Amino acid sequence: MATNTPDRARVRLDDISSRAYEHPADRGALVALRSLRGFDEVFRKLSGLFNERALRLMFLSGAVRVGERQFPEVHDYVRDAAYVLDLKEVPELYIKMDPKPNAMAIGSQKPFIVMTSGLFDLLDAEEQRFVVGHEVGHILSGHAVYRTMLLALINLAARVAWIPLGYIGLRAIVAALEEWYRKSELSCDRAGLLAAQDPDAAKRALMKMAGGSRLAEMNTDAFLEQAKEYDEGGDARDSLLKVMSLIGTTHPFAVVRTAELHRWIEDGSYRTILAGDYPRRSGDKDASVSEEARNAANSYKQSWERSSDPLVGMVRDVAGTAANASGKIFDTVAERWKSAGSRGDSDSRQN
Repeated sequence: MATNTPDRARVRLDDISSRAYEHPADRGALVALRSLRGFDEVFRKLSGLFNERALRLMFLSGAVRVGERQFPEVHDYVRDAAYVLDLKEVPELYIKMDPKPNAMAIGSQKPFIVMTSGLFDLLDAEEQRFVVGHEVGHILSGHAVYRTMLLALINLAARVAWIPLGYIGLRAIVAALEEWYRKSELSCDRAGLLAAQDPDAAKRALMKMAGGSRLAEMNTDAFLEQAKEYDEGGDARDSLLKVMSLIGTTHPFAVVRTAELHRWIEDGSYRTILAGDYPRRSGDKDASVSEEARNAANSYKQSWERSSDPLVGMVRDVAGTAANASGKIFDTVAERWKSAGSRGDSDSRQN
């Protein structure tokens, strides 16, 4: 029987809450949704629109399931990531023949991971650890449930495209969810780093996703300079083009992901978590919706303050007001939902 033999010891993050690594914009949305009584259950019902069992059977029949006898090294990476991030159940991982580099976490009842052969062939062992940890982070955060809603709404928007007002309203919702989706990717880059605990490997993996396998021809510092140039932008036309280029996308650009992860490392957050200073899952129920909403808005504000993009300068001052307003709105909605739930429970008991 194969044993799990990682090349070095990694810090285990006992009872770590996903709030420890989630991007403020991602975390604010998730905390707000989780605070609404029964909301998760509604999303899970929506996820039933996609046959999770059929999806699993599709990969079981058309891909290779990683295990102790098939891709045993990758199997070790999954077990290590689950151990480090304190995930109770080790998720299944399938490797699918597809030259396009990609990986995803699928399902809400029993999530599993799919990695394409293109991504597997592109990355070295430590870079693969980072990607596997990234996907385990999606599972720990429960992103799959909310992503299902995004897919359902995208499909619905396509069906009602001939109804102008209905389509415009749905596209607005989809655009907001796509923005959250992109921030969830930034969250799970951090989770991948916490699982692999190799910052250089994490940056290499993201850089390869932009430039391919010829690592000797690339340089991390130069790539980060690219990110700075992209962030600063040129004139207002460049700013508008950047906004338009995000329409319909669910992943941030590779330079943006690398810069965000580098910034998270440099500000000390990564080392603080490894030292044991992080929120625990046992405290998730006490997370403040208004505080997380303010953190989300302030995150955008800080991002804009770092940027010299001319379009960003036009809306920078709005964020401070939005931070406080969004917190109050989330508090009000959460309290009303909880009150309605309490009345419903009381009525049920009386009946």
